[in-house]
Amino acid sequence: MTVESTAARKPRRSSGTKRAAGAASAAKPAAATAQTQDVVPQLVQLLTPEGDRVENAENAEFAPFVADITTEDLRGLYRDMVMTRRFDGEATALQRQGELGLWASLLGQEAAQIGSGRALNDEDYVFPTYREHGVAWCRGVDPTNLLGMFRGVNHGGWDPNTNNFHLYTIVIGSQTLHATGYAMGVAKDGADSAVIAYFGDGASSQGDVAEAFTFSAVYNSPVVFFCQNNQWAISEPTERQMRVPLYQRAQGFGFPGVRVDGNDVLACLAVTRWALDRARRGEGPTLVEAFTYRMGAHTTSDDPTKYRRDEETAAWEAKDPILRLKAHLLATGGADEAFFTELEAESEAMGKRVREAVRAMPDPDTMAIFENVYADGHALVDEERAQFAAYLASFEEGH
Repeated sequence: MTVESTAARKPRRSSGTKRAAGAASAAKPAAATAQTQDVVPQLVQLLTPEGDRVENAENAEFAPFVADITTEDLRGLYRDMVMTRRFDGEATALQRQGELGLWASLLGQEAAQIGSGRALNDEDYVFPTYREHGVAWCRGVDPTNLLGMFRGVNHGGWDPNTNNFHLYTIVIGSQTLHATGYAMGVAKDGADSAVIAYFGDGASSQGDVAEAFTFSAVYNSPVVFFCQNNQWAISEPTERQMRVPLYQRAQGFGFPGVRVDGNDVLACLAVTRWALDRARRGEGPTLVEAFTYRMGAHTTSDDPTKYRRDEETAAWEAKDPILRLKAHLLATGGADEAFFTELEAESEAMGKRVREAVRAMPDPDTMAIFENVYADGHALVDEERAQFAAYLASFEEGH
């Protein structure tokens, strides 16, 4: 399987006569037909799946944005991806063991998150969804802090203003509006910083995202919309979500869109740096579509074998972002086996720390859900509190 436009895939059509379908097709304006039958779209790529450096017209505008990246920097990016994947795997295992209520894995999306995360300045502000564990790593958020919400012991676990990394957002797409509003404030303050909002291909169908696009364009907000197109909105494939490549949607709102190989950490770094620079210069929003793949389930409550083929997953496994950079480092002499061995040991130690930290998390106050609902209290809340307290007491009495 090759990386291709979702618009190029043949969409499923409802039953109908060939005559009716042909008549409808003939009635379409030529421009509309050309738009929905897009040629192979732009794809910025700096490293092939085999780890070879790419130099062509498609990436010429973006390659200079990683001209300063040294071999040591590449090893750092590799370490980021390995550590993030190890943490993600440990969290998945903890959920299977009953230590977490749910987990949303990023498996396969490490390059998109690490590349974009390392493009940020300290002053930039991040609005994530609930899957940006790699970006959290780049912002210095302790991995164990990400797990409190999924264990049900807190509402987030970190101070957003400490790392300029907002709390995870469960409501699909709403963080794009938060990011746009924050970016409008940044512009009014005259600050030399930018905002980035993460969301998925499924969220791009939400009205909140369209409204965020409209407001950001009209107010020329310094925001980067970073969409990780992992091909599946839970069980809904991209061809059932859109008729044109996702990045082209930006044109209708009046700002640029770029599709980048989301499994190429170097390209993701370059494109995000470019987009953030535009924002800081006052040139307004950008849509970055990181064309990647969700290797695992949508969450641990999902079973992807029910809706996608093994051949599709195997084809994307050949584009694995970590193996790609490892191949490049080995081919260029940028790292030896000792480096990879030491990193493996470091990742295992981190996994152990995460396990111990999760199991040591204190249980939350069971009555806390009734606090801070009303400023001055409420008779109904008082009644519910009393009923729940009696229910809990019944267990202590052996009933």
